[in-house]
Amino acid sequence: MYTSKVTGLGSYVPENVVTNDDLSKIMDTNDAWIQERTGIKERRHIKKGDGNSTSVMGVKAAKIALERAKLTKDDIDLIIFATLSPDMYFPGGGVRVQDMMDMGTVPALDVRNQCSGFVYALSVADQFIKTGMYKNVLIIGSENHSGGLDMTTRGRGVSVIFGDGAGAMVLSRNEKEDGSGVLSTHLHSEGAHAKELSLEGPSTDHWVPEIIAKNDQENIPYYPYMNGQFVFKNAVVRFSEVINEGLQKNNLTPVDINMLIPHQANLRISQFVQKQFRLSDDQVYNNIQRYGNTTAASIPIALTEAWEEGKIKDGDLIVLAAFGSGFTWGSAIIKW
Repeated sequence: MYTSKVTGLGSYVPENVVTNDDLSKIMDTNDAWIQERTGIKERRHIKKGDGNSTSVMGVKAAKIALERAKLTKDDIDLIIFATLSPDMYFPGGGVRVQDMMDMGTVPALDVRNQCSGFVYALSVADQFIKTGMYKNVLIIGSENHSGGLDMTTRGRGVSVIFGDGAGAMVLSRNEKEDGSGVLSTHLHSEGAHAKELSLEGPSTDHWVPEIIAKNDQENIPYYPYMNGQFVFKNAVVRFSEVINEGLQKNNLTPVDINMLIPHQANLRISQFVQKQFRLSDDQVYNNIQRYGNTTAASIPIALTEAWEEGKIKDGDLIVLAAFGSGFTWGSAIIKW
């Protein structure tokens, strides 16, 4: 059986910076309130006319990852695109990337697992490579949240958290037998809590005309809803469980971790998990302060930046972990 290895990383965020002070001008909030609850100082939002979309940002990140992997678009055997905010209801972002990059008839697969989408996508790519079916897989996490948020005081509990951006990874067959690569991935879900972090409309339950006709009377939600405290309590438990699961699978302990890249949901969640595993600041990478929660894009953006900053080196043990809507959660243990 083959193993898989990360050969290229790339990320892209829009140039438009939206600070907490900017948000305080359009809703009843302030910098101290947002930072205390989330750790976020600013985020990036697509600006009308800048040419960006979920797929466009994914392509920009993908081109960087391919260049760093020393591969061309023709070397890619499969695209896996993770997002909750595709350019359109259907088709998904994967085929849009395939077309924009002129990649021929390479297969494209979309993953809709929200905050844990990238970890799920990585796990799928790893399985395809392990079986020998594909050699090089392009994995993208990209999100355009800003256009679908309630940017008023009513929606501030959710809207201040999210930002736009994309990250990409090239996962390739490992030609070396040196123990490096993806050691294992671990995935879970608990649909009983699906509505605690959700967007109910538009959907096949609430089509657009129905929402327009009935929203005033029935208050059908067409902005994201989040039960913040409930999500937080579940997240800190599941993060710890799925990280421990990965470590135990590989006969490792928290002491072996060189870098933990958690999904950037909330800085307070990351800090709680860091304390649980007794990790130093140098062992955990957070960038939510600058980008907010970019959902499926958050792990590949953070992983790319950590690598660019020299904080990830050959031989390091890297742990990726995520939790989010669904509820879904997962982890990946990687020997760099």
